[in-house]
Amino acid sequence: MKLRRLDFWTGVTISVLVALAILLILPIFRVLLLSFVDADTGNWTLGNYVEVFTRNYYLNGFKNTLFVGVLGTLGACLIGIPLAFFTARFHLWGRSWISTLAILVLVAPPFIGAYAWIMLLGANGVITNFFERFGLEIPTIYGAHGIILVFTLKFFPFVFLMTQTALMAVNKSYEDAAENLGCTPWQRFRLITMPLVFPAVSTGAIICFVLAIADFGTPAILGRGFRTLSTIAFAAYRSELGGLPTMAVTVSMIMMAISMIALFAQRRILSKRRYASSLTNLPVRKQLTGWRNLAVHAFCHGVVLVAMLPTLVVVYTSFLKTNGPVFVGGFGLESYIRILDDAPEAIANSFLFATAAALLITGAASLISYVIVRRETRAAGAIDFLMMVPYLVPGVVMAIGFVTTFRTGPLGGLGAATMLILLYFIRRLPYGVRSTTSSLRQVKPSTEEAAISLGAPPLTAFLKVTVPLILPGIIVGALMAFITGINELSGTLIIYDSGTITMPVRVYLAVLDGEFGLAGALSTLLLISTGLCVFAVFRFAENRTSAFL
Repeated sequence: MKLRRLDFWTGVTISVLVALAILLILPIFRVLLLSFVDADTGNWTLGNYVEVFTRNYYLNGFKNTLFVGVLGTLGACLIGIPLAFFTARFHLWGRSWISTLAILVLVAPPFIGAYAWIMLLGANGVITNFFERFGLEIPTIYGAHGIILVFTLKFFPFVFLMTQTALMAVNKSYEDAAENLGCTPWQRFRLITMPLVFPAVSTGAIICFVLAIADFGTPAILGRGFRTLSTIAFAAYRSELGGLPTMAVTVSMIMMAISMIALFAQRRILSKRRYASSLTNLPVRKQLTGWRNLAVHAFCHGVVLVAMLPTLVVVYTSFLKTNGPVFVGGFGLESYIRILDDAPEAIANSFLFATAAALLITGAASLISYVIVRRETRAAGAIDFLMMVPYLVPGVVMAIGFVTTFRTGPLGGLGAATMLILLYFIRRLPYGVRSTTSSLRQVKPSTEEAAISLGAPPLTAFLKVTVPLILPGIIVGALMAFITGINELSGTLIIYDSGTITMPVRVYLAVLDGEFGLAGALSTLLLISTGLCVFAVFRFAENRTSAFL
């Protein structure tokens, strides 16, 4: 019986490693190799990297990427850290409402926010026109400052949610001791509280930075000549169609290298100090009074409302009466009628591809999580490490890797639809694995061992005993994979063809064509789908504890 169990899970481990090698390692390795190939001669060369680091076009893109990535991350921290501190340490009206809105901001498609800010602060935006009536000319949203604004308001929930959780677990004895020694509130926060929650803050900041430098939709819509590496890589890929996309993959590898350097730098900083504290004497929320209470409430609610403003603008725009691409005043459903006539295939494809990927993730994440948690082997450790890679690889990199591997490479022959489903699967698999892993760690191995001791094969014990116990975690992971998959833009733009266009691509093309009503209707449909999934995640997350009783 022990041999049978070992054979079954060893087979699962080998299968997982093979799948990751084909769908993850091989495309990335293919991209890496192509970056050292001369497109004209096919010979090995370092010329691609020399060109990137010597030609102003690429150097400016490199500098621009770091500029908006760093400042967007800094802006997210300047908003997220105070918001986390206020909600964790003081009694606030609507505290759960603030967290809910922050999560909705987080899961909304980033390119939708860029499109909405054009409606507000574009050349013909609502706010722009309002100030022009008084003879005041304000800067439009286009350019670096607009990209930084969108990144700040889009990604601050990462810093907020992680820092808030850490602040609620700090032992307040340290802060009390500092107060007794005469430290001011600012000194106490800077010297005691911030170092204790630095791992959470830095993790949220790294996520913001990685997502910012990999984001394609926001710079593409708002850049107007301000190019980042993601937009340069996409433009290079399109210009190199029919040949080897050597410059596109070279730029993509630099994007990936920036992400990895940032992650390793954070790990290096954390490894030099110890940040642990006992989970006792936890902080107690205080009640503010007077102007401080009003200021804190105004800041917290104001931040999430401003961050939600693009979403509200998108929904409002979708109900404006239109005549083709032109708004004619009043309200109507013309935009929704148009998406039923012009974009039914995009809607169907989005749901089909995201659902198919989520179903694959549901099955794979369950098996992978079991291997990671229950099998203490080097192979299991390698799988756990590989689950970090999709977080670091930009969508453009993976998509180019898929095209060069599965369309024209050694495993060529796959169609666009299959590649998109597999792309969504491998990029979103970590969501399912992390969620299921956290659930499985709460299940004692003795429950499975009891079933096996009664004669159940390992697979039967897993399906009938383990899976029901971790089902909430599996569902939460699948829903998160669906949310992020249905909103995928950068990778889809590389792979899609006329028969596999999706809603994010259709929104992107509609914005470029000035079809704001159509873009608003499609974006609203995406937001509704995302919101329903977020609600379902909350429900299953709330019931997760009861599933283990």
